[in-house]
Amino acid sequence: MSEQIDDATLVERFPWVQITHDSKHLYAGWLDKKLLIDRCDDCSAYHHPPKPICPDCWSTNLTPTEVSGSGVVHLAMHLYQGAPAPDVDYSEGPHPVVAVDLEGVPGVRFSSTVIDCPVEEVEIGLPVELTWIERYGAPFPVFRPRTASRGGEGS
Repeated sequence: MSEQIDDATLVERFPWVQITHDSKHLYAGWLDKKLLIDRCDDCSAYHHPPKPICPDCWSTNLTPTEVSGSGVVHLAMHLYQGAPAPDVDYSEGPHPVVAVDLEGVPGVRFSSTVIDCPVEEVEIGLPVELTWIERYGAPFPVFRPRTASRGGEGS
């Protein structure tokens, strides 16, 4: 789906998200299973969530930049209730949500859930990698524990 994606397609594919001019490239990247983080062309700072200007130097010269999504869990929470999602059943126990310090992207934390890991093993310091699930018929970024056999590469 690497062709230019129009606004109507983004709204159709992500009806639960408030898409703005500043965030539409993030969700267009998701359709290609790419995590795009804004990087300032003037001072090289990364920032997330998307903003119209660089919070470091106030430049408007920003480029959505693909990042690997590998990182380390900085914050871990176990939710016992929350918004409905097709792959979450709170009656089966807590649902893990994490904020991950992304490697090679200084100062940026990305939040999502962790899959392929018992909830009691989701903890601060856990090395993770980006992977994708389908949620409401669209790609959705999540994390899974990194293993030596996968070499730290997401799918």
